[in-house]
Amino acid sequence: MTLLIASLALAWGPADDHPLPVEERTRLAREFDDAIAKWTKAIEESPKDVQAHSRRGDARFFRGEFAGALADYDRMNELEPGLAPQHWRRGIACFYAGEYGKAAAQFEAYHTHDDVDRENGIWRFLSQAKAQGVEKAREGLLKYKKDDREPFPSVYRLFGGTMTPENVLEEIRSARIEDGEREARLFYANLYIGLNWAVASKADRAEASLREAVANRWAREAGYGPSWMWQVGRLHYEAILRARPKVPSDK
Repeated sequence: MTLLIASLALAWGPADDHPLPVEERTRLAREFDDAIAKWTKAIEESPKDVQAHSRRGDARFFRGEFAGALADYDRMNELEPGLAPQHWRRGIACFYAGEYGKAAAQFEAYHTHDDVDRENGIWRFLSQAKAQGVEKAREGLLKYKKDDREPFPSVYRLFGGTMTPENVLEEIRSARIEDGEREARLFYANLYIGLNWAVASKADRAEASLREAVANRWAREAGYGPSWMWQVGRLHYEAILRARPKVPSDK
């Protein structure tokens, strides 16, 4: 397990220039701990409750307990095998638990369920980049023939090496769309630009882009999918903050 991934399981990151004040992060941590306790009790009372495993898995993931989240998601698949091909949350949990081969396999399975969603293809790329290197991952990018929602066609080309982060962001800024839609597109663009910088070992650039994603109010408030991915951005951003070289004290 890499230093970056291991650091995600530690205590919440330093204040620095984090978009969320310390008090807000503390409140979120308490909410996740309460949710873990609540759904653990529900599972003790009903061990085959798929929904309880799902909810505890999410709370564990948001708290940075990736192995625990993965165990809950695996248990969901055991209890309801039909869920397995479409269980993208399990793929992301595999990634952050350092199980890159399993993560890639999960996203490959999802592609048989949905051959439009380029976000899934991005996560397969990220998983393979960790396991095999960026060039091998780029060579193996999933192919798509159908259109996907914006900004994912452009973001996918970023991972393919045919667009730059600046190109992606400029397309969004110049698009003739409503402000709410622009915020949505900017969230996903900044999130995945940040993750792209991260796999390229450009920590400073990754930090800047992920900070923009975490500061995006639309994503946090928009509902399950976007807010779940907002948590991913937050976790990765905080991991980068914790991995910063320590500045020597003047004392």
